[in-house]
Amino acid sequence: MLMSSADRPAKLAYGPNGFRVLSAGHYVTCAVTGEQISLETLRYWSVERQEAYATAEIATRRLLGQA
Repeated sequence: MLMSSADRPAKLAYGPNGFRVLSAGHYVTCAVTGEQISLETLRYWSVERQEAYATAEIATRRLLGQA
């Protein structure tokens, strides 16, 4: 059975001003909580760690080493 891009995660390269899609998909997974984040709502990520975060609070906790 074929999966549409909406059914699978995207692979992204995170940069300081945006991200580049390496592999088509509809969402990425939050590195801390595991929840799915649609590409349309993705706002928080770490360039150094190359990972996405669901909220600003989660991103801040992760970057401070508290998550």
